[in-house]
Amino acid sequence: MTDNERLMELEVRLAYQEDILNALDQVVSRQTEQIDRLERMNRELYARVRDVLDGQKDNKGGDEQPPPHY
Repeated sequence: MTDNERLMELEVRLAYQEDILNALDQVVSRQTEQIDRLERMNRELYARVRDVLDGQKDNKGGDEQPPPHY
């Protein structure tokens, strides 16, 4: 194998590696966006559940009359 052929093979390998790195970078970017979106959704859902549970605690006060059999 001549030096010229070796150089050509290395350039081809480098080009493939650059393509793969670009593709991986795009995947990582999309996954980062998905993770950010899911974290926001998780925080919103947590806040809603907390509000519902707090509302249930507030309703358990002395507002309700005991059932007639008491």
